[in-house]
Amino acid sequence: MQLLRRGDSGPGVVEIRSTLRRFGLLPAAAAHGLHEDVFDADVEQAVRAFQQQRGLITDGIVGPATYRALREAGWQLGDRMLALMISAPMSGDDVVALQERLLELGYDPGRPGGVFDEQTEAALKKFQREYGLVPDGLCGPATLRSLRQLGRKVTGGRPRLLREQELLRQAGPRLRGKRIVVDPGHGGPDRGVVAAGVAEADIVWDMARRLVGRMTATGMDAMLSRQEDTCPSETERAEFANGAGADLVLSLHTDANRSMHAQGLATFHFGNGSGATSTVGEALAGFIQRELLIRTGLQDCRTQARTWELLRLTRMPTVRVEIGYLTHIGDRRRLLDPAFRDIVAEGILVAVKRLYLLGQDDQPTGTFTFSDVLARELERGGAQAI
Repeated sequence: MQLLRRGDSGPGVVEIRSTLRRFGLLPAAAAHGLHEDVFDADVEQAVRAFQQQRGLITDGIVGPATYRALREAGWQLGDRMLALMISAPMSGDDVVALQERLLELGYDPGRPGGVFDEQTEAALKKFQREYGLVPDGLCGPATLRSLRQLGRKVTGGRPRLLREQELLRQAGPRLRGKRIVVDPGHGGPDRGVVAAGVAEADIVWDMARRLVGRMTATGMDAMLSRQEDTCPSETERAEFANGAGADLVLSLHTDANRSMHAQGLATFHFGNGSGATSTVGEALAGFIQRELLIRTGLQDCRTQARTWELLRLTRMPTVRVEIGYLTHIGDRRRLLDPAFRDIVAEGILVAVKRLYLLGQDDQPTGTFTFSDVLARELERGGAQAI
């Protein structure tokens, strides 16, 4: 779709204004209706407020992600029949509400990311079967009545949090056998950020190869989400990870800003700002952030929740790492240094190891080395063999 920003005009702006008013982010339209088709400062401010609420980049521009979020935010549970649509999956706040309700009742639709997928359908059918309804996987009036009449089964915490933590505990501390998808951003004709002749796609491709090599050495089943000359969409990358049955996804990027002073490191995990979050993803993002800050000295741009496609559509914990700004001369100089990229790869690997250790036999941040990780894996492997 065409990007809409301050200064633009047309029917698309009228639609955006109307949607923002329904969410209480813009005042009622003036009686005379002047300038309704103009994207002015008030609209930009309202778009920024909406983006902040939804875990999107707060740039005040209505692009595909923001437009999708505006459309999905308009649905409430009961507005329409919900069902699994293979070719064009249904998505919206009504799907989020359904997923959260199923979780409260003790069923597992997966992460409440707002997409009606196979796992959501399976959880809904199980609910219908156990409560004497036709298990057709359709969320219609009869199913809605039953959902609203029943009290919670799961109390005293967030049920998805408990499930994620239990899966992590069951996985055990060893890295061997863990399946990881490493996702170098952009690729092929999409070069990502380009500054002073340096392309993001090339930097993160090299970094991803270094990370995969180290992971493979520990016995992990590590794979890349793309080839050097391809650029799958975010949805395709998520489908690849889901189809591979990955335990974790690590997406590598660099950042950019119009200000030459913007610099630093940030990590992102799934979270929609209203309580739905990937708790293991948040924990892993924190480990990566702290390890890389200690090892690289990059400026701390913190760990943040977002609803970007890859974070939202993957079924497993996913973290996006923004490693420096190519538009900052200092960050760019470091990213061009192969030794620095080795440090980043080691730091991410150690963060993954610390996640699975669950605080047992851990070491202080920044002190674990690749050799330490290999030694730990060999010790555990030998002990189990005996």
